[in-house]
Amino acid sequence: MAQTNPNAINVNDPGLITLVNKLQDVFTTVGVQNPIDLPQIAVVGSQSSGKSSVLENIVGRDFLPRGTGIVTRRPLILQLINRQGAASTPTENGVNGDTKKIDSSDAASNSDEWGEFLHIPGQKFYDFNKIREEIVKETESKTGKNAGISPAPINLRIYSPNVLTLTLVDLPGLTKVPVGDQPRDIERQIREMVLKQISKPNAIILAVTAANTDLANSDGLKLAREVDPEGQRTIGVLTKVDLMDDGTDVVDILAGRIIPLRLGYVPVVNRGQRDIENKKAISYALENEKNFFENHKAYRNKASYCGTPYLARKLNLILMMHIKQTLPDIKARIQASLQKYGAELASLGDSMLGNSGNIVLNIITEFSNEYRTVLEGNSVELSSVELSGGARISFVYHELYSNGVKAVDPFDQVKDIDIRTILYNSSGSSPALFVGTTAFELIVKQQIKRLEEPSLKCVSLVYDELVRILGQLLNKPMFRRYPGIKERLHAVVIAFFKKSMDPTNKLVRDLVAMESCYVNTGHPDFLNGHRAMAIVNERHNAAKPVQVDPKTGKPLPPSAAPPRSASPSLDGTNGQDSGFFGSFFASKSKKKMAAMEAPPPMLKASGTLSEKETQEVEVIKLLINSYYNIVRRTMIDMVPKAIMLNLVTMTKEEMQRELLEQMYRTKELDELLKESDYTIRRRKECQQMVESLSRASEIVSQVQ
Repeated sequence: MAQTNPNAINVNDPGLITLVNKLQDVFTTVGVQNPIDLPQIAVVGSQSSGKSSVLENIVGRDFLPRGTGIVTRRPLILQLINRQGAASTPTENGVNGDTKKIDSSDAASNSDEWGEFLHIPGQKFYDFNKIREEIVKETESKTGKNAGISPAPINLRIYSPNVLTLTLVDLPGLTKVPVGDQPRDIERQIREMVLKQISKPNAIILAVTAANTDLANSDGLKLAREVDPEGQRTIGVLTKVDLMDDGTDVVDILAGRIIPLRLGYVPVVNRGQRDIENKKAISYALENEKNFFENHKAYRNKASYCGTPYLARKLNLILMMHIKQTLPDIKARIQASLQKYGAELASLGDSMLGNSGNIVLNIITEFSNEYRTVLEGNSVELSSVELSGGARISFVYHELYSNGVKAVDPFDQVKDIDIRTILYNSSGSSPALFVGTTAFELIVKQQIKRLEEPSLKCVSLVYDELVRILGQLLNKPMFRRYPGIKERLHAVVIAFFKKSMDPTNKLVRDLVAMESCYVNTGHPDFLNGHRAMAIVNERHNAAKPVQVDPKTGKPLPPSAAPPRSASPSLDGTNGQDSGFFGSFFASKSKKKMAAMEAPPPMLKASGTLSEKETQEVEVIKLLINSYYNIVRRTMIDMVPKAIMLNLVTMTKEEMQRELLEQMYRTKELDELLKESDYTIRRRKECQQMVESLSRASEIVSQVQ
């Protein structure tokens, strides 16, 4: 067990603990959640561990509610203030000095001792029975009369010459099985509340355990070890030591041989249930406790380190030392929180409005400038993680649209056999002598029109990016403050974007129509017909087998090659390609040919392409591919320019004018500037927090 000399403590110098009490009061008084993790002693234990008796013995008064089930249903922040009043030396109606016994009839009221609740400032409770009633009343005001619990604390301050300056947080007793009308998940609720308190690094855990039970099964110690596994900030209190079986004691536990704790254990003896029912004075109970430890063979050599008075002095020392260690960090946290809430309060603005017209005008001007800045990439908030603003629009142009247009293959829908059909159709009733220009233009125009869909899609994607920028700008704190302006501005800007979309889409459609209505075969980059024919002939000549002299093995000149048939046989016996449409339609038997049946209602291509047809189709494909690439390059260049002209640049330059026309109307200004409930509530919270933190800063600045 840690051997700390309690007599070395100057109990009349409670400055550090009083400092923390003031800080605690500062935040509780204004009703805001304490942003600073203040040093405190949290008392945990099961319902039957004797938690309430330990606290009452430390105070020296009966003041806590008692009963079956969960009695403590809200955290009780108990601040004990040592005051030197009528008595020059603290008396052992509490826990320090010589025993001064008072009659039980005087136990409820004493002019030297009183309690004060933070929720009713200025009212002193000299009758400790009234304090108990007020705790019950205040508990029920938050939780009702059922067995529910609440994390909202009750702050009780007790002034007495018989106590040591100390701050304790009494938490609801741990339970496992719901009783009566307790909520079914009462165990989880209490566990979460207790864990929230003891998880704070600056909390000292006072784990109360009945000594006549197995220490390994202690609910308080088990929960404490979850957040403090090394036992660095946990102190154990062993109650009911006098109820242990004969021949058993807690010496091994005190020596740290069972579950070691750095702050050690303190054994105490509380009043029994019968003593409480008979209203036995705590002064007598403390005297009995002292006699028990001094006369018990296992404890008499360590009696000065046992009992409630030693526990109170030890806690006083631990808390003061803990506060002293954490004070620099507390100061730093207060300053950081003050700066944070001060900045937020400034961003929320003053609740007193100035000239409505000027405010709306400033908001419109600021929004328009921000919109222009984001598009141009001049924002001071440029991201190093992702593309934003105008850079995303550039990505749409040069990646999405460019690749989308390049992915449109002019021959994925038009096959060679289709080109052959178009060639025959374009020649009319007379077979064509040369590759038909009409077929080329017809096919290339059809394919150019396919570029309209990705071009209009590009317009839509840029529109989406502008809406995205609008959403980012409307997330500024300024618009959270004025939801009316945010809603109206959003509606006006979206309508402005949509209005700009019509001329943009028309211009893009016109670009496609311009390209498809006139095929400029005189374009300098266009592969003309003669060059296409030459390329195709070169390919086919290179693919033909070379005639070889069988005697010498040398290639024969073209003139020495066997002559080809001058003309097909009239009866078609020389092959299947006879006739102008020989390869266009499947060959028929001579009987059907002789019958000269009428052509069917629909004539479709069949059979494979002849060598001549293959060459003609290849020429057409070369010409289409050449011109289509020219058009693709033009569209990739012109469509982004069209979108910039009629959508991006136009909205950037005309945004402020449009907003002024649609929003700057005298009758609507006050309605637009109506603040949101969130802003009003948050400004009040920040004002309270800044006020509390400023007062806290003043308090800690007094300590060197």
